[in-house]
Amino acid sequence: MIRAVFYKEWIKTRWFLLLATLFLMGITGYALLRVSRAMALHGVEHLWVVMVQKDAIFVDLLTYIPLMIGIGLAAVQFFPEMQNKRLKLALHLPYSRQKMTLLMPACGLSALVCCFATSYLMMGIYLPRYFAHELVRRVLLSAAPWFLAGFAGYLLVAWICLEPTWKRRVLNLIIALLVLRVYFLAPGAEAYNGFLPWLTVYTLLLACLSLISMARFKAGKQD
Repeated sequence: MIRAVFYKEWIKTRWFLLLATLFLMGITGYALLRVSRAMALHGVEHLWVVMVQKDAIFVDLLTYIPLMIGIGLAAVQFFPEMQNKRLKLALHLPYSRQKMTLLMPACGLSALVCCFATSYLMMGIYLPRYFAHELVRRVLLSAAPWFLAGFAGYLLVAWICLEPTWKRRVLNLIIALLVLRVYFLAPGAEAYNGFLPWLTVYTLLLACLSLISMARFKAGKQD
């Protein structure tokens, strides 16, 4: 059953994931190309000074890209389920409703991990060629909240899409916007370092929200 669910979700999202991964790789590549151009114009030493003294990380173009991808994936994966009333069929399968509710987002989260890993891999391969380990670590840690925001955006939009009533969806949307604001409160380099473990747990707990919407759907709530 688990394999069948993963295959079903893959069929729905494969083209979006391909385009999203290519887009993320393109933006990451462009950001690294800007770093290369800056090194050619000013030298590596100048970039080191700017990174240390001005907390520059040179990959700011990525700030909202993971969030956009997470939101887009959730919309592609869950909106058709509600629009075409396919969710009822899934809930009538001989499988635990709670497990099904968590399994569907798990498919999307796994896909996002693979997608986001391409960007981290590109940065992790390119940056150590020119920057010290400490500076590379600064860039990767500074970007971590942006990618966590991508996961959070995915889980929150899944929660909204699975909600059966429009009035509650509007309320959920307002709450989601306030929650996502947390990921962009401190734009400075490594500003979230001390909070990253808690932010990760906070993000994972958002998966429980889908259980609430699914329970309301199962109970027959409607406008």
